[in-house]
Amino acid sequence: MCMRKIVKRKHILSAAALVLASAAFLTLSGCAGGKDAELTPALTGGAAESSADGHSSLAGSDFSMDEAVPASDDPIAPGSTSALDAASDASGPRPAASPAVPPTASPAIRPRDWSPYFGDLNGTAVLYDPEENTCQVYNEELANTRRSPCSTFKIISSLTALESGVLDLEDSVRPWSGETFWNSDWNRDIGFSDAFRTSCVWYFRALIDDIGPERMQEELDRLQYGNCDISDWEGRQNTNSNNRALTGFWIESSLKISPMEQVQVLERIFGSRSEYSAETVEALKQVMFLEGLSAKENTIAGDTAVEENTLAENTTVEENAPAANTAAGEKPELRIYGKTGMGKANGVTVDAWFTGFADCADCAEQRMYFCVYLGETPGADVSSAKAREIAVEILSDEWQP
Repeated sequence: MCMRKIVKRKHILSAAALVLASAAFLTLSGCAGGKDAELTPALTGGAAESSADGHSSLAGSDFSMDEAVPASDDPIAPGSTSALDAASDASGPRPAASPAVPPTASPAIRPRDWSPYFGDLNGTAVLYDPEENTCQVYNEELANTRRSPCSTFKIISSLTALESGVLDLEDSVRPWSGETFWNSDWNRDIGFSDAFRTSCVWYFRALIDDIGPERMQEELDRLQYGNCDISDWEGRQNTNSNNRALTGFWIESSLKISPMEQVQVLERIFGSRSEYSAETVEALKQVMFLEGLSAKENTIAGDTAVEENTLAENTTVEENAPAANTAAGEKPELRIYGKTGMGKANGVTVDAWFTGFADCADCAEQRMYFCVYLGETPGADVSSAKAREIAVEILSDEWQP
């Protein structure tokens, strides 16, 4: 009798251990319930179709998920981290991170016809007013489709590095490896401000490695950042670059976020209920601030030529320069803060972003969060510079602070 009780107890303990290990794996591989969901949940009620490989497709749309998934026997490089590795070392499930701000009701959706700004481009635009809790949306289906954040993720990696102490603004210069990159501005020792404005991929690859998977996962869970999936830490799913210095989970890889989610994440960082330090928020605003030209003049000569030389994503020095705008006499001068991002798959641009927020000198507390996203459009100018141009035009024409 005693022996049967001991055996039975061992079986119960083994089963409990298996449950804990499974929970740890699910927790570490992304936000709960979000890893395989390609559409933003419960914001608009829009329907999505999921393919067999877990990617979503838009009904009646030619928008494609142009990604390649590595073979299942692809070896893990020494020093790399995967969700499976983390789960095997975990003694139990990791507690879910507390949200950055308390949850609010889903914003009301106001459909808008902004097609004249986009022409033939496959794109979407979202303007989010947290005071009214409303989203003005063009192309709602695409606005709820998760895609690779590319260089827009530099906002999040900068935030995490500043809050965790990995990044010291007084001592932020990192040494250049000596490797020659396509962007000559990256071929030098470089500090945080210049690295952000030139979108220096190798700098942020090193910064993210210093943050580490555990701390990064905690921050994404806290921000409810898309699918929160950093499982491809090394960026092997990126079909456009195998140079580790120029790729990672945020560049055409495992991490995905929708335009609708982008604006809400930004509000959690910069909004009135933000729990991040004032010093961190101010540092981000300084590097995201666009100044100089009026909205209608916000085109940068040479962007196309630069983009032709990119491997996986692109922003130029100018992309985070002139863009603040003043409408003639009547509207207050808008101040725009944002970050571009662009990604390619097999040499074709498939993702182009500009996301951020706007306010004005006389209404600093009144903010409009925005995101313009362009997807693959054969024969068209799909670029982060074009996304930025559209965003600035919509803000200038449509928002009256």
